Amino acid sequence: MKVPEIFGSLVFNDAAMREHLPKGTYKALKKTIEEGKPLDLNVANVVAHAMKEWALEHGATHYTHWFQPMTGITAEKHDSFISPTEGGCVIMEFSGKELIKGEPDASSFPSGGIRATFEARGYTAWDPTSYAFIKDGSLCIPTAFCSYTGEILDKKTPLLRSMQVISVQALRILRIFGDTTTTRVETTVGPEQEYFLVDKEVFKKRKDLIYCGRTLFGARPPKGQELDDHYFGTIKPRVSAYMKELDEALWKYGIYAKTKHNEVAPAQHELAPVFDSSNIATDHNQLTMATMKDIADKHGLVCLLHEKPFAGVNGSGKHNNWSMSTNTGKNLLDPSKNPRENIQFLVFLAAVIRAVDEHQDLLRISVASAGNDHRLGGNEAPPAIISMYLGDDLSDVLRSVMYNEVYTKKDAPIMETNADVLPNFVKDTSDRNRTSPFAFTGNKFEFRMLGSAENIACTNTIINTIVADVLCDFADELEKAEDVPAAAEALVRKTLLEHKRIIFNGDNYSEEWAIEAERRGLLNYRSLPEALPHYTDEKNVKLFGKHGIYTEVELRSRTEIILENYAKIINIEALTALDMSKKDIVPAVTSYIRELAETASLVKSLNIDTVSLPEVELVQKLSNLLACFVKKIETLEKAVMGAKEVEGVAETAMYYRDHVLAAMQEMRAVADEMESNMAAKYWPYPSYGTMLFSV
Repeated sequence: MKVPEIFGSLVFNDAAMREHLPKGTYKALKKTIEEGKPLDLNVANVVAHAMKEWALEHGATHYTHWFQPMTGITAEKHDSFISPTEGGCVIMEFSGKELIKGEPDASSFPSGGIRATFEARGYTAWDPTSYAFIKDGSLCIPTAFCSYTGEILDKKTPLLRSMQVISVQALRILRIFGDTTTTRVETTVGPEQEYFLVDKEVFKKRKDLIYCGRTLFGARPPKGQELDDHYFGTIKPRVSAYMKELDEALWKYGIYAKTKHNEVAPAQHELAPVFDSSNIATDHNQLTMATMKDIADKHGLVCLLHEKPFAGVNGSGKHNNWSMSTNTGKNLLDPSKNPRENIQFLVFLAAVIRAVDEHQDLLRISVASAGNDHRLGGNEAPPAIISMYLGDDLSDVLRSVMYNEVYTKKDAPIMETNADVLPNFVKDTSDRNRTSPFAFTGNKFEFRMLGSAENIACTNTIINTIVADVLCDFADELEKAEDVPAAAEALVRKTLLEHKRIIFNGDNYSEEWAIEAERRGLLNYRSLPEALPHYTDEKNVKLFGKHGIYTEVELRSRTEIILENYAKIINIEALTALDMSKKDIVPAVTSYIRELAETASLVKSLNIDTVSLPEVELVQKLSNLLACFVKKIETLEKAVMGAKEVEGVAETAMYYRDHVLAAMQEMRAVADEMESNMAAKYWPYPSYGTMLFSV
């Protein structure tokens, strides 16, 4: 297999456009992509025809507007290229109008009250900055999605708006420092994707995995991840075959799949791509997650993207590597060889520091989900407290700025291996901090709080917007300065002194840090219901309104959607737990108790003392546990029914967290204890050991 030949073969990319489009049309389309110039309908007609011809060459028969509604996954409605002609025949057609605009039903997608059921019309609009591709015989056209009245109903549109805003504000800063050649600043993202693989036949026997994506019951196995032997370990042949086919599929979609390895937990793995623009990286990550599931099915596996599918072992995250680059190829977060003298870098760095400190709430909101609530704060993911890691070397640079001290540049340290056959090499100037939510890693920031199933658009919309807002303030001040370097130095110093509380290079898992963070006044929203209501705080409404990212109506609708979704997810989990408990677990335990009792009765008939028999003791233990379990079932049923009496989406979400989820956890504790004392053949579901070690 020659990777360069297959790479992007299913994508109507720049090479395909050059080949299939007339030169004039190609240039007009490139102006739209690179400069945001409006696309004339006549040009769109030519593009549509060429795109259709290319798609037919690759076996496509249909096209679809591929969009990202507020469900968190992608959506698509497929139409064939056929058009009827005389004599009962057809021709294959595709117009510019069909390329530019689609019309899915807007009322059936989450809208947070923007769309009533009878208000069905909505529109999808072609995003020419993200290449069309072929999937399962259909030409997929990345699009935005809005309602008939113009409110945005998707995750792509706000992201594109935020990318535009940060480009404008970053260009203002660059002009201040004399850069007249850059015409666009792009934010780039490389999302590392963690996931679990389980055997499909085992998956089919777990109702909780089928309905909820995570296990609601399950006793801990004798072995988990204690030995750290799975992390970076040899990849099993079945998983290796899956990864090989996954890489090939992603490469055909033009996705820069780069790294693959075993993660910490048994059955857990990771795929990391090379970074791309925020918009394309978001589209590619959505396509990656869908492809992961499709390829797994071919191998008799199921890919689990839930943040915490198994209790007691690491969950899965998605590390969001974010940076800013110019269209001339310069990374604006590259410290250069002498960061203390690189005042432009320090201005951009200070802007990010202030943005993160001032908008801790929004960053926490951007990663809030029912699944991620189970993951954050464990020894696998950062805590819910937002902080930044800069490393010792960069911290020294900033300390010299803050206190006007002399900075002495350190020589790059040498790693001496002390083995003649091994080479010595230059070490990085700072270590990495895996416990930090927002860590500087050389020329980018790694935001480690995202959950594995999340669409990265929301997070990057927020990062772009909050940084753009600070850059706007910086530009307003520096554009008035007579001595730009001196004014910039003073601005950076003032910013660092005011926002240094957000910087923490230590252990974010420690209890001491939680106490220290509270002393510093940092936020600690431990769950989604605590965080989400702050989405519509006055400062946030003003922020998004100022930069044209969301209207207040759109922001409130998103808040309602997310809170409703949280409650619905926990409700589904509760109903699934009740179904499993009443239909499977209680009958299984009852049957085992009956067998034990019959055995004890038989022994008694032989005139053997049964008081000290292990069967009798186990019957008593399991009977007591079962009686307790039945009471826990009743408690959960009452909690679920009680949710109907709660009014308000925020109040309902909080109720589900405090009452329904709490009742589920209590019920699980009893069930797991019963599983630990049962004969394996009686327990109705595959065990944790089977699920985690059977692939």
